Formats: sequence, structure tokens, C-alpha cells
Amino acid sequence: MADNAKPTAAAPARRKAGRHRGEGQWAKGHLTPLNPNEQTKKDDDGLNVRTRIETIYSKQGFDSIDGADLRGRMRWWGLYTQRKPGIDGGKTAVLEPEELDDKYFMLRVRIDGGRLTTRQLRVVGEISEEFGRGTADITDRQNVQYHWIRIEDMPEIWRRLEEVGLSTTEACGDTPRVILGSPVAGIAEDEIVDGTPAIDEIHRRVVGNPAFSNLPRKFKSAISGSPLLDVAHEINDVAFVGVDHPEHGPGFDVWVGGGLSTNPKIGVRLGAWVGVDEVPDVFEGVIGIFRDYGYRRLRTRARIKFLVADWGAERFREVLEEEYLGRKLVDGPAPEAPLQQWRDHVGVHRQKDGRYYVGFAPRVGRVDGATLTKIADLAEAHGSGRVRTTAEQKMIVLDVPEEQVASLSEELGALGLTTTPSPFRRGTMACTGIEFCKLAIVETKGRGQSLIEELERRMPDFDQPVTININGCPNSCARIQVADIGLKGQLMLDENGEQVEGYQVHLGGSLGLEPGFGRKVRGLKVTAAALPDYVERVLHNFQQQRTDGERFAQWAARAEEGDLK
Repeated sequence: MADNAKPTAAAPARRKAGRHRGEGQWAKGHLTPLNPNEQTKKDDDGLNVRTRIETIYSKQGFDSIDGADLRGRMRWWGLYTQRKPGIDGGKTAVLEPEELDDKYFMLRVRIDGGRLTTRQLRVVGEISEEFGRGTADITDRQNVQYHWIRIEDMPEIWRRLEEVGLSTTEACGDTPRVILGSPVAGIAEDEIVDGTPAIDEIHRRVVGNPAFSNLPRKFKSAISGSPLLDVAHEINDVAFVGVDHPEHGPGFDVWVGGGLSTNPKIGVRLGAWVGVDEVPDVFEGVIGIFRDYGYRRLRTRARIKFLVADWGAERFREVLEEEYLGRKLVDGPAPEAPLQQWRDHVGVHRQKDGRYYVGFAPRVGRVDGATLTKIADLAEAHGSGRVRTTAEQKMIVLDVPEEQVASLSEELGALGLTTTPSPFRRGTMACTGIEFCKLAIVETKGRGQSLIEELERRMPDFDQPVTININGCPNSCARIQVADIGLKGQLMLDENGEQVEGYQVHLGGSLGLEPGFGRKVRGLKVTAAALPDYVERVLHNFQQQRTDGERFAQWAARAEEGDLK
């Protein structure tokens, strides 16, 4: 690209004496760290911690780990300490980090574009069984997460993953994290453009590159040429969305500044069209802007969405073109709205080569190592040895001959992985929750699984698309603000005045067709015990009141408050 040599941590300070510290933007000469996190990153690049893990910590054990590495730099290699068992949600915000830390880790394996071979999937499953007590959750960012990982086992885990082309590099931390991609890139009949070459080139240039390993906060990205808009582009820091330009043909529309958590924002279009070969340069430009102009003073304002909100799309594009690309971008059209609400690729679908891909739904992304190994066996027996994870906590087997589809679907069903799930199983997502997460206040995974079972029993004839997203804290890892029914975990008092787990309810959020955040009804909270009754009641009201073709989000926006409680 033309000029991406913007200031780095090692660049000389240009700050004038007495100048206000501002937001800690490097491009304005503010290179002195303004908080402990920035100081830790300046002291040593998170990428360097791997050497200490391999040569010191894995040999001397958990107690030998330096605190700044343990709760900071180890994230650059996909490692977070997990929650110590038995600590209830009421203590999450009051205990010190060392009191919450267990001596085991969550480990995140990054799977860019959700692409796996059966050999890779088998290794992922074997690591789960041998080192993670069978844990292997599929996330809504196409990754796999283990729990119960010991620091002593990390060198061997890395060896096995990297032997088959997988890694944990920058799976967490203030880094360019996994690049979401359409799980049916290159094979779908209706695909506008295949973003796979761009994902591969970005990964080659950016991941593990010290030029981009100290960002103000995490950086989430997505690239998809699917007309289903299947990578939640609206809530990524940067996203490239397939469009067909009337003059230049298939390419991508550029979005920036999306994100959720406690200050949710829908990304904005830059109004620019880029061809697939231009995507890596533009990606580098956007991440360079974030590195150099991003706010580093307060971590609560350090995501790129705050910079985009302050600058606006016009100025952001101007800086991108003039300072980072050295050229103007082509104006382009917006993506068309998808023709359906489901965009998870569940079910049986024809590929452009005449074969089929088969998508199936684990419950809330929860699987285990033994099941992943069996999926690998089935994909080899019935397909070409290619599988995919999706941004909706689902999985897909590719390249299945027509005569093999029925037997594959039947064998997946025998594993509890149905290709024809109920709307509840298909539409329910959950974050890690209090079982392992130190930020969580309430349980999520088990609650989601039991809610699915209860709704299937109570409402067997319900057939409308509905998303139910369950989050253990306000951070929205499970996208509560953009779900039909979003459930944000909190502690509350029940009818007997006792403190219990519960949820604040968001209603009518959505992505794709009409992106927007859910409606919060004043005082609308529900205890965990009352959750099935509540959801059944609201969905019953929806069934009774919806007009022909009306989606849940549309109904929730116009419904009387009484019908939402």
C-alpha cells in the first residue's frame, strides 16, 4: 500500500511541552501511555510472551507467571485465565483478579473464514479430549474455545495445532483477531464474489506482524460475498460486503465502526467499492488508522467505533484515501437486503458444482472433542474432507454428493446434530457464561440448552424465525442488542425478595434485513426460573398479533408494552 508507515510505539514523540494529553492518539504525538494496559503493551509486545510460556512458565507452572503476562500479554496467544469454580455472580465485580483466577485457561483457536479440513478438525477434537476435559465450544466468531487448559501443556498444544496449519496467534488481545468469512465462500450458487483470497492475504500481512500488534483495543473484521450477509458485518470494526458494481462488476462495499458491548453502534458505509485484490490494502489502511488515531486514554472509548462516530464516514474515508492509500476509492452501491432472515446455512443446499453442503446446529455452540472427531469422520466418509464453522455457532460439511446427503444427515442426527432444527434450537445463542468467564454474572450455556428443550416441548408448532441470545454480562459477546429476544444477565430479586439470577430483556433487535437494536421496556426483567414462561408468553402474543409476513422484530417495535411483559 502507498503509505502505512504511521507512528509506532518506537517512533519519537512529537508532543509539545505542556500540550494536553487528549485521547492518547499516536498520530497526534501522544506516545506516553495513559493507563496501565497501554504501559504493559509498551513495556513488551504481547507477541513476545510465547517465548516465556515455552521456556519458563510451562516448565515452572502457573505460579511462575508474571502478573502482566497472566492478565494481559498471554491474550495475544489466545489464553485467558478462567473463572475459579464456586464463585457466584455477586462477587464478579468485587473480587480482585487473582481471587477470580483459576489455575486453568480458556484457549481460543482462531479459524479465519471458518475453514477447516477434517485433519484439522480431528486434531482440534483430540486436543480437547487430551488437554481440555472434552470442552470445545464453537463461538459466534467461527473459533473454537477450550477450557481447563494447563500452562504446562501449551507447547505441545501449539505444536499439534501448527503442524496442521492452525494457530492461536492474536486470537485475543488488542490485536487483529479472527477474520470472519462466509462459510460457503467459493462454493455457493448465489455467491456474488469469493473473499477467500483477501482473507488469506490479510492473514499473511497482518497476523503476528508487530506493526499491528499494539492496537488501542481488539479489532474485529469480516469479509463475505454472500447475498445472505452471513458474517454480521454491521457489528464489526471493518467489514467488506459483497456487491455488484454496475461498471466494475463484483466486489465489496466497505463498512467501518460497528460494535456492541455497553455502547452499541451499527457500522457505517464509506460508500466505497473495492475489488477483491484491493481488500488487503484497504484493510491495512483501516487498521492503520485505528492504531494511529484510535483513542488510548480510556479503554471504554478505545474501540474504533468511537473514532468513527466522532469523525463521520466522510472524514474517515478522506484520511484513509489521503494518508494511507495515496489514492481515491471508487464510489459504489450498498448491498441489497437478504431475501431471508436465517443466514446460518443450516440445512441442505446445492453448491455451484452440483454437490451439496449440509449445515447443522449444535445447541448454543456446545460440542465436545469426541463429537468433533466424529464429525471429521463423517465429513471424510460423505464429503471431500472440508468443514466450516459459522458466525452463528453452527457447522457445515461441504462437497457432499447428492446420493450421500440423506445418510450424512441421518448420521449427524444420531449425534444430536440435526440439519432440520426447530426455530428455537436454530436461533438460540449463548456466550460462555459464569461457568468459565470471569466477567459473567449468570449462567448461560446450560440455561440456553434447557430453554430450547422447554420451548420445543411447549410450542412444537412454532415455525417463525426467532433469535434468542443469552449473555452472562453487559459485554454482549452473544449479541443481545441485535437479537429478537436478547437476554442480558444480571442479579435481581424474585417474588420472595431473594437474590437470584435473571436477565434484562431486549426485544426486536436484528441484523441483515433491517439492522437495529432491540427495544428495552422499562422495568422488564425476568428471573432465570421464569424464563421459559416469559418467552412462551411473548412468542404466543407474537403469533396471535402478527400480520401476514411480519417478522418478530417488526411486531416488537409496534407491540403494546403489556404484550411484551
